[in-house]
Amino acid sequence: MDIKTVKTLNEVLANSDVKYNLSVPQLVEIAIKRGEGVLTDKGALNTLTGKYTGRSPKDKFIVEEESVRDKVNWEANQPISPDRFDRLYTDVLDYLQQKELFVFDGYAGADEEYRLSLRVVNEYAWHNLFARQLFIRPTAAELAAHTPEFTVIAAPGFQADPAVHGTNSETFIIISFERRTVLIGGTEYAGEMKKSIFTVMNYLLPECDVLSMHCSANMGKEGDVALFFGLSGTGKTTLSADPNRFLIGDDEHGWSNNGVFNIEGGCYAKCIRLSEQGEPQIWQAISFGTVLENVDVDPLTRQADYNSETYTENTRAAYPVEKIPGAVIPGVGSHPNVILFLTADSFGVIPPISKLTKEQAMYHFLSGYTSKMAGTERGVTTPQTEFSTCFGAPFLPLHPVVYAEMLGRKIVEHNVRVYLVNTGWTGGPVGVGKRMNLAHTRAMVTAALNGQLEEAEFVTDPVFGVQVPTSCPGVPAEVLQPRSTWADKEAYDRQARDLAARFAENFRKKFPHAADIAKQGPRIL
Repeated sequence: MDIKTVKTLNEVLANSDVKYNLSVPQLVEIAIKRGEGVLTDKGALNTLTGKYTGRSPKDKFIVEEESVRDKVNWEANQPISPDRFDRLYTDVLDYLQQKELFVFDGYAGADEEYRLSLRVVNEYAWHNLFARQLFIRPTAAELAAHTPEFTVIAAPGFQADPAVHGTNSETFIIISFERRTVLIGGTEYAGEMKKSIFTVMNYLLPECDVLSMHCSANMGKEGDVALFFGLSGTGKTTLSADPNRFLIGDDEHGWSNNGVFNIEGGCYAKCIRLSEQGEPQIWQAISFGTVLENVDVDPLTRQADYNSETYTENTRAAYPVEKIPGAVIPGVGSHPNVILFLTADSFGVIPPISKLTKEQAMYHFLSGYTSKMAGTERGVTTPQTEFSTCFGAPFLPLHPVVYAEMLGRKIVEHNVRVYLVNTGWTGGPVGVGKRMNLAHTRAMVTAALNGQLEEAEFVTDPVFGVQVPTSCPGVPAEVLQPRSTWADKEAYDRQARDLAARFAENFRKKFPHAADIAKQGPRIL
């Protein structure tokens, strides 16, 4: 057969060695046999992703098709023409035909009313294992009736030619809403599959009046639900994996008129500096079937060194949500009682916990503030502010105000309490202060969830305008007021004013027409 005659994915699958919906043991065996990874002493499959150990946001595109042209926020999303996509799609199919391929059929969205049927086609067995662990796995009856509504094609061995394909490099992550396809190539980082489908859901769900959210969710023994928003490194996974509560989901959720539902079927946890004492649930979840990415493993003992940054600081563990004891299956819950916005403030001036009004919640949701730490990226030598809109800017196809207005509406409708939690520094910035005590943060979060915090007296922070409790069970009173933890009070005042100005500048630049919401931000004294 002339390879240039291939036009459809079905033709490729019909003329290739395809393994459909293999079990975890089968995929692990094949991955090891093919040299794609090694087993650790705990039975996890450790893989190396080569050049790219994280996402490639500059290589992500949405096809500028007629049906989406007027809906997508092109200020934050890169367009690529349908012709360019078609050329690249055909070339990828030509590359894949007659190869050994792996197919996973499953879902995104635990609520059957809003779930999306997926097909994931992989060049690598370990990528297919990743998809099986991260997306929702169908029952035998569901699999028999499964019809894909969206397809992910991941061909890491294919490299694009920017001059021919219109990409920025050899790497590409492209979403075509009309072709119902995600095309990925030139990168072995498996997280691109997960986040591309999250981007798809962020487009589709709001059309159904469902708020899509980059957050964790858990549930108390009385059925009370909490949402944890936060960027990487803020403690979203750590704080939501609470042994006294039940995990609904780790990272991506929808909020419909029915309540909250998990978009995924697994967890994708950072495991740099992971310890059994600090994060026992994640530690125990790393067992047979778990996929580790870029962890330094001793070649003889096969023990993982989670403190090592040999390959990257962005080491990851992918495992089914069922590996967390007491996980809610299926991942659905009622409307949330509490929302927590997590920020890792490396400047040490944001209060460790504070209460927000609905308007302030919309402001901080749109701001999505956290800090990049020194040393985590080449050239970053001092703490840098990072504002990621809605705590997930790279994954939002629509204008951020669409999501913020939906959030504000739901907060009022369901009388949700909202808190801002600083999991970053206290007593000074990085290099002077210290990281917030995890036990103190857990105590504050617990008090917020069970309502104890509402019994405290609150004072208004003079710079950030939020309500700060003067007491919290299990937390020294002085810890709650960030200025009191600084030896140099004038230095605190300068730093707080500086951060307030950064907030204001970011909001002015991104949301010039949201003046009313802007008034809810920090005060520049």
